[in-house]
Amino acid sequence: MASSKRKVATMKELSDTIGISRPTLSRYFQDPALVRPATSQKIQRLLETVDYVPNFFATRMNRKATGMIGVIIPYLNDLFFTKLLEAIEIAAMEAGYTVITQCSHSDPRIEARAVETFMSMSVDGALVAPLGNQSDQAAHQRLQSQLPYVLVDSRPATMPDVDFVGTDHAQSTGLITEYLCRLGRPPVFLAMPRVNFNAVERERAYVKTVTDLGFEPEVIGTEALEPEWHYEAHGEAVIDHHFARGEYLDRSILCANDRVAIGALRAAARHGVKPGGQSEGGLRIAGHDDYPLCPFTYPALTTVAQDFEAIGKKSVFRLLQLISSKGEPQKPEVTLLPGALKLRESA
Repeated sequence: MASSKRKVATMKELSDTIGISRPTLSRYFQDPALVRPATSQKIQRLLETVDYVPNFFATRMNRKATGMIGVIIPYLNDLFFTKLLEAIEIAAMEAGYTVITQCSHSDPRIEARAVETFMSMSVDGALVAPLGNQSDQAAHQRLQSQLPYVLVDSRPATMPDVDFVGTDHAQSTGLITEYLCRLGRPPVFLAMPRVNFNAVERERAYVKTVTDLGFEPEVIGTEALEPEWHYEAHGEAVIDHHFARGEYLDRSILCANDRVAIGALRAAARHGVKPGGQSEGGLRIAGHDDYPLCPFTYPALTTVAQDFEAIGKKSVFRLLQLISSKGEPQKPEVTLLPGALKLRESA
């Protein structure tokens, strides 16, 4: 049914209709606590008599602080970033902030445009999960000069002077590498093409751990078989290639991330080999991240979990510290959070 309330389009029209001054209405929509309780209650009653939706951005642009945080993520189709964004949004909302999200779609030009968008919106600060060393450095430098911002998840070597919150890949990858070494021969590392900063960090951690334990590291899958095969398809194709030649059928395989591992599991299934279950030796497949689908693969994927909630909370907390410092110079903080083993059927 159509509403019988009078439709009001602008703040001026609202002021004329309900008899409350525009400055008072503006303060009310910014925060009802900014006007007297009696006036706030009166405005609430009068708003029930009209059909009016306040302009979200207009009520913020006149403030010294907009109450908005910008977030840039590299992929929309990755459940890792879905979980991370969820943690960020919850932490921001609890602090009274609204999150505006942009996706760079793995394109430095789109990432740079997202940076410009946030600056034009006068967000109070930004959290960025960067593309890596291929990010547009000029765009990041411009963002850093204009707004408080914190890197999340990935810390390119080209951005050493920016606050960062992420996983301690030396600890997390070392943890699962040591575990696999205890089960038999040292694992082979199924890497990725050099498009993912964290995957490279994990590869280095694997090489160091295996070497420190007195073994010879083996790394496969560093070259792209197809330009867009970075995750599941890459893992499947690399393992299919080696299994077809009778290689690594009785080895532990540590994958750069869970999505690569899911592809490796599919290749194993096609070759009629089920990972896990052996008391010693035999095929095992493990990943990194604790992707939300890991418990539901077949077999369920052993991995090392990143603490999504802690990363989200800490990144928002640090950004709010920078916002409250009001431009005072701050020494960049690097927060590395430990991973935790998730032992399941695959290893």
